[in-house]
Amino acid sequence: MATNTLTDSQCRGFKPGDKNYKKFDGEGLYLWITPLGSKLWRQSFRWEGKQQTISWGPYPKVSLAEARAKRDEAKRQLRDGINPMTASDTPNPSTPTFSKCAELYWAGRKDCTPKYIDNATRALDAYLVPALGQRPIDGITRNDLLAELRKVDDAGKHVYVRKIRLWADAVFEWARANGHCEHNPAAEIDPKKAFATAKVEHFAALEPSEMPQLFDRLAFESPQQQSVLALRMLAYTWVRTTELRQMRWHEIEGDIWRIPAGKMKRSRDHVIPLSRQALELLQVMKQRARGSDYVFRGESRKDTPISENAILYLLYRIGFKGRMTGHGFRSVASTWANEAGYEPDHIEFQLAHSEENKTRSAYNRARYLKQRRQMLQDWADWLDACAKPAK
Repeated sequence: MATNTLTDSQCRGFKPGDKNYKKFDGEGLYLWITPLGSKLWRQSFRWEGKQQTISWGPYPKVSLAEARAKRDEAKRQLRDGINPMTASDTPNPSTPTFSKCAELYWAGRKDCTPKYIDNATRALDAYLVPALGQRPIDGITRNDLLAELRKVDDAGKHVYVRKIRLWADAVFEWARANGHCEHNPAAEIDPKKAFATAKVEHFAALEPSEMPQLFDRLAFESPQQQSVLALRMLAYTWVRTTELRQMRWHEIEGDIWRIPAGKMKRSRDHVIPLSRQALELLQVMKQRARGSDYVFRGESRKDTPISENAILYLLYRIGFKGRMTGHGFRSVASTWANEAGYEPDHIEFQLAHSEENKTRSAYNRARYLKQRRQMLQDWADWLDACAKPAK
C-alpha cells in the first residue's frame, strides 16, 4: 500500500461534506473530515486480532509531518509488542474525555428544561462517569459501555437503564458529529436484547363509555378553574401530563403546537394539530397569562408551570381516585380511536410512540398532519358530546 500520499496543500483544501469521510496517507494513517469542517488525524491498526483506532489530534494543529511521526512511532511500538493505545498512561490531550463531552453536550441543549438536564447529568455521573468519565471518548467500546449499563440492569433498574443508554447515545452522537470519535457505541446496543424486560406500569384509565360520567362530575367544578382547563387541554391533545405542564406560548404556531425534541420522551420534536376547542381554550388562557411564558402557569409565580399534581388531585376531588389519571386520557383516546376505525399509524404518531422501523420513521416526513387534524377534531367533538347532559 502506498505511503505518504497526502500533501499539506491537499489537507488544507479538503472541504466538509454531507457526512464524515476519510483521506488516507498510508499505513493506517488518515485525515478524518466531519460535516462541521473539523479535520482530525486518526490511525487504524490491529491488536490481538481486533481493529482499533487511535487519535493524533486536529489538523493543522498537528501537522502532516507530526502525524506521520506519530504513526511511525506507533508502528514501532506494535513491532515491539506494545499497544499504542495503552503505551502511555496520559490520555491524548487532543481527544476529550467522556465527561468533558457530556458536559459540553448538555451545556448546549437549550431546548431542554433544567430539570430534564439535571436528571440526565445526574444519571451519567452516577452510573457511567466513575468507570468511563476520564477515558478519551474515542477509546470507549460497545463492550465497555455495555458492562456499565448491565450493572444498572442487574440492580433491577430495567426502565432506568434504557434512559441512561439514551442519554449516553446523545453524548456519543454529539461527539461523533464534532469529530471526537468515529463510532457511537451506545447506538450498537439494542435495549430489547441487552437488558431485561421492564415491567410495564399501567396507568389507571376509564373506558370511553365512562367519559360522560367523568364530565358529569367535572360540571360541579368551576369551569374557569385552571386545573379544569388544563385537564380539558390534556384530553384534547393526547399529550403526557409533563408535556402539558411545560407548554409555552412560543410553541404555539397558529393552529399547531410544536413541542421541541428535548421535551419529548422519544427525543424528537412532536407537532400537534389543535382542534377548534383547543384553540378556544388557548384564547381563554391567553387572557390570563399575565406575562408568563407558560400556558398553564403556577398559582403563585409566573415563571413556574402548574403543579405536577393539579390534574391528579382534581380527579381525586371528583371521585376518580384509583380509576383515572392524567396519563389515562391517552389510553382512553387510543381505545376510542382504534374502536372508531382510525389508522393505527395515525394514532401511534399522535401518541408520539416509538416506531420500530427506523428507516420508515426517517422517511415519514408528512407526519400524517391532515389525517391527525381530522382525528383530533372528531375526538374533541365526541368529548363535547360526552359533556352534554343526557336528555
